[in-house]
Amino acid sequence: MRPLTAQDPESVGGHRLLARIGAGGMGVVYLARSEGGALAALKVIRAEHAADPGFRARFRREAQAAARVDGRWTAPVTAADPEAAEPWIATAFVPGPSLAETVAGHGPLPPDTVRALGARLAEALAAVHAAKLVHRDIKPGNVLLALDGPRLIDFGIARVGGATALTATDVVIGTPGYLSPEQARARDEEVGPPSDVFSLGCVLAYAATGRPPFGGGTVPAVLFRTVHGEPRLDGITDDGLRILVARCLAKDPAARPTVPELRAEFGDFGTDDWLPPTLPAVIAERSARVLHLPEPERPSAPGAPVDEPPAPSRRRLLVLGGTAAVVLAAGGSAAVRLTGRDDPPSTAASRPRRTVAVQADLSGSGKALGASVEHGVRLAVEQHNARADRPFDLALRMLDDAGDADRAKEAARRLVADGRVCAVIGPTSDATALAAADRYKKAFLPMVTAWAGSDSLYAAVDMKNPTSSVFQLRPSDTAIGAPLVRYLTSVRPARRTFLVEDQAARDYSWLIAQRLAANPPSNGTVVRHQVAADTGDFGPAVAAAVAARAQAVVYCGDSSRRAASCARALRAAGFTGTPAATEAVLTPEFLRAAGPAAEGWVFSATFVDPSRLAPAAAFVRSFKKRYGVRSVGRGAAEAYDALGLVAHVLAPMGAGPVDRGNLTHRLRAVSYRGITRTFAFRDRAAEVDEEPGLFLWRVEHGTPLFLGQYQEVKV
Repeated sequence: MRPLTAQDPESVGGHRLLARIGAGGMGVVYLARSEGGALAALKVIRAEHAADPGFRARFRREAQAAARVDGRWTAPVTAADPEAAEPWIATAFVPGPSLAETVAGHGPLPPDTVRALGARLAEALAAVHAAKLVHRDIKPGNVLLALDGPRLIDFGIARVGGATALTATDVVIGTPGYLSPEQARARDEEVGPPSDVFSLGCVLAYAATGRPPFGGGTVPAVLFRTVHGEPRLDGITDDGLRILVARCLAKDPAARPTVPELRAEFGDFGTDDWLPPTLPAVIAERSARVLHLPEPERPSAPGAPVDEPPAPSRRRLLVLGGTAAVVLAAGGSAAVRLTGRDDPPSTAASRPRRTVAVQADLSGSGKALGASVEHGVRLAVEQHNARADRPFDLALRMLDDAGDADRAKEAARRLVADGRVCAVIGPTSDATALAAADRYKKAFLPMVTAWAGSDSLYAAVDMKNPTSSVFQLRPSDTAIGAPLVRYLTSVRPARRTFLVEDQAARDYSWLIAQRLAANPPSNGTVVRHQVAADTGDFGPAVAAAVAARAQAVVYCGDSSRRAASCARALRAAGFTGTPAATEAVLTPEFLRAAGPAAEGWVFSATFVDPSRLAPAAAFVRSFKKRYGVRSVGRGAAEAYDALGLVAHVLAPMGAGPVDRGNLTHRLRAVSYRGITRTFAFRDRAAEVDEEPGLFLWRVEHGTPLFLGQYQEVKV
C-alpha cells in the first residue's frame, strides 16, 4: 500500500479513501472506507478510457456480472457506478495476506490445508462461473487468507493495468506459470471454466510445494513448458492430492475435472483449524494492522510534483507490504578492477554531493557497449555539473565487471557497501545483470539498466514487488513483436506471413512467433515453420515460404549468423517480400555475413539512433565534440537518459542523506521525458511502459536506418 497523492480525491461514491493499493494505465485501486465503516478495495477507471463508449458499455456489463457473484469464498462487489465520469467498482476488502506472501514467508502448506484450500476455491469458482464469468487470472497473489478460509479476488472485471477480462482477444491474459495452455496460446475463444480449473491446479501445486508446477525462468520458457511440458508435482507427498492436481493440469480442457467434481473430491472441511498452527497468529496480526490504519495524511506542499508522491518511511512501507527487512552480509571473493576514475569531490561546500555509479563491461567482449554507456553517463554528469542552478553536484564511480557474472556480484557488493552511492546505472549484459540484481534488490539500491536481455531479467526479478529496486528501461521481449505486426499491417501490408522458428533458440523463437501468430499482420494468415537446431540450411524453410506465396518472412530466432543464412537463402530464391527479425539479429555480424542479402530487412528494436531524433540533437553535437567521434555509439543515448532520470528524481529530495528506499519509491512513481522517449513505470512497479520504447529499423544500402517509434512510422 502507498499513501494518497495530491491528485487523489478525498472520497469516491461516498467512500473515504485511505491509501493506494495499486495503479496502472487503466486506473487506480484504493483502500477505502464506506459510510458505514466497512473497508473496500475501490477501483477507479481513468476518464480517458471511460470516454470510449465501447469500453464504458463493457465495464457496465462486466460490473453487473461481477455483482452477481455470490459466494462465501469470494470478495463480493459492494457498490459500483458505471455512469460516473470516472467509473468505479468497490469490493469487500480482505485484510489478510495473500497465499503468495504466506508460502514465500512460511513455506509450503500441509496436504490437509491444501485440500481445504482447494475445496473452498472450487466453491468460489462455482460462484464465479454461475455469474457467466471466467476468472482468467487465478494465482497465489489473488488468493487472500482469512482465519475462516481463503477469499478469491479480482474476478471478471476491468482489471487495473490490463484489458477487460471478458472482452479482450488475441492477447495472453493471466500470469505465466498459472495460466492454462489455451491462454498461453492466446486462443481466447477456447478459454472457459476448464481454464480456471487448470490455473487452480497450478495454485494448489504451488501451495503444496512452494513452486509453480511448470518452473521458473524466462516467460517464453514457462509458456512453452505450460503448452508442451509435464508439470513437476514430485513435492506433493499425498498421493491422492497429487493425482487430483495432475488431473486439473491436463493439457486437454475436456480431460480436466469439472468444478463440481473437484468440490466433491476434495471432501468436506470445516472452517475451524484449517490452517497449520503457526499461521493463525500471523494472519490475525496482519489483519489487525490493516484494520487500524490511521486517517491518511494528504500531501499539501505547494509546488510538489504530482507524479512524485512523498514516500512512506521504509519501516511503514515494509510493514504494510508484508516484507521482511534484509541485512546484507559483505561476502564474495571475486576480483573487481576499479577504473580509478571516480570523479573528484565537489568544490562547492554548500552544495550537496550525490554519487551515482556505473557498472559495465569495459574490458570484456561487450566493451564497445560498455564504453558507450560510460561516455553517455559521463557527458550527462558533466552537463549537470555545469548548470549554475543545479541543486546538487553529481559524482561518478566506475566499476568494470568485464562481462563476468562473478565479478558482477563482487561489483554489486562493493557498491552496496559504499554508502555514498545512491543509484547504479547498468550492468550492460544478461549475465552480469542477472548476477547482480538480487544483491541490489535486497539492499534497496536502485539498479537502472537498459541493455540486459529484458525477458530474463523480468523473470528473475519480481518487477511487481513494491520494494523492488531493479529498474529495466528496456521493454520486455514479450512486446518486441508488436512493431513488426504494425509494419506488416500499416507500412508494408502483408496478408500472408511466414514465420521461421529457429530451434537453436527454441524459447525465444517460440515467444516471437506466438506474438505474431496471435496478432496476424493485416488480419491475414500466418504459417509457422521450424528449423532444427542441428542444421544451418534454411533452404527448405525458404522453399516452403515461396510455396505459401508469403509476402513477409520473419526470422524468429536470436542468432545473427543463422539469420544471415536465412537472408542468403531468401535472396537466392528471389524472394521479393519483406524479410524481418528482432534486435537480437541487428548486429555488424549479420550485415557482414548476409552481405547484399541484408538489404531491405526490417527489425523491431528497443534502442534508437539519436542523430535521427530532434530532442537529441544537442546531445549528439555535444557527444561528438566531447569524444571526437563521427557518430554516437549504440547505448550512449539510453545511458544519458538513465542518468537524467536518476538526477531528475534526486532533485527534490533535499540536502540531507539520500535514503535508497525513498529513491526507489520516487523512481517508481515518476514520469520522465528524456532525449530518446518518456520513461514511466506501470502500477508503481519497476516495469517500464513499453509502447514509447519500441522502434523500427530497416537496412538500406547496407546500413541500418532508424525509422523511429513504431507507431509513428509512415509508409
